[in-house]
Amino acid sequence: MRALWPVCAGTVGSVTALTLRAWSDDRVRKVLPLLLTGLLAASACQFTGQDDAGDRAHRLNTLTAFPLNAYIPDPSSDGGKAVGKAQWILAKRCMVRLGFPGFATLATAAVESTYPVQRGVPESHGPLGDDRPYGVDDPDTAAEDGYRGRPDDGSTQPMEWSPDQYRALTGASGSGAGRRVHGQAVPDGGCLGQAGRKIHGPAHKAARIGGLTLTGFYSVPMELWYTSRQKARKDPAWKKADHAWSACMKKQGFHYPAPDKASLDTAWFGTEEASKKEKRTAAADARCKLDTDYIGTVHALEVRAQKAAIRGHRKELADTRAADRKAVERARAIVAKDEKDS
Repeated sequence: MRALWPVCAGTVGSVTALTLRAWSDDRVRKVLPLLLTGLLAASACQFTGQDDAGDRAHRLNTLTAFPLNAYIPDPSSDGGKAVGKAQWILAKRCMVRLGFPGFATLATAAVESTYPVQRGVPESHGPLGDDRPYGVDDPDTAAEDGYRGRPDDGSTQPMEWSPDQYRALTGASGSGAGRRVHGQAVPDGGCLGQAGRKIHGPAHKAARIGGLTLTGFYSVPMELWYTSRQKARKDPAWKKADHAWSACMKKQGFHYPAPDKASLDTAWFGTEEASKKEKRTAAADARCKLDTDYIGTVHALEVRAQKAAIRGHRKELADTRAADRKAVERARAIVAKDEKDS
């Protein structure tokens, strides 16, 4: 299962910006930390034991350590798996209607843990980034991998499709003639997008998150997550923490005003493997986060901002949670009927 599919790319500064469509649940958890990377802040200067600081940093440097995470479904749960399976069941039927008869016998299990990519076209994202909200936090791992992040856990993998199949599945390639295959009109968002709407209902209004436009079923908590960090950064502690982290880096020979400037250094882009300089920089970055309690302080500020956002948007978030419960019910009914008819 994947949730967010890049459908067009632009540029904001030196960072690629994507317009994203949400079709199910999972990729939210991969994309969200990347959306926030450019807004990282540092922590106040509080020194503790390195082992204790590392354990605490690892524990707080996960999406599950934030209040708003409760409003973004877990794709590994039974309900999340049902949604992913139901989405592909419906998408397969749609593909048959669009003139791809082979999808009638395609095993759902073979595709439900994949996301589509077009054959011969590289994915729009690079190897940088992972699912840690505050980036590198382990000096030893960073010294080996740089800013490349941890390897994918294997729960979702890309699957290549022909250009026509990809267009029909995702609705990519613009409008007009690009929105038709075999003389048939491709649904908005492709067969996967149509399936998502049948399961989730109409998507929420589009949300602007930095240089990206997010249209999807969980755009409300995603937007609140983003705006919460923006508000938290206005706290004087952010600037003080930036200075503390930057001073620590300077002592090790690296000159960056804030962590995001290090992790998003354009020198790291465009290569599959981390350079020696990138690895040294990432290791120093992680050490300085631990030495200044960067993650602990940032997390506290951001959690406070998220709790305020939740208090101010109770109805919207309650509606999102109720809609998710209904989506799981619909998905389970679709799966049950498909198994009965098989």
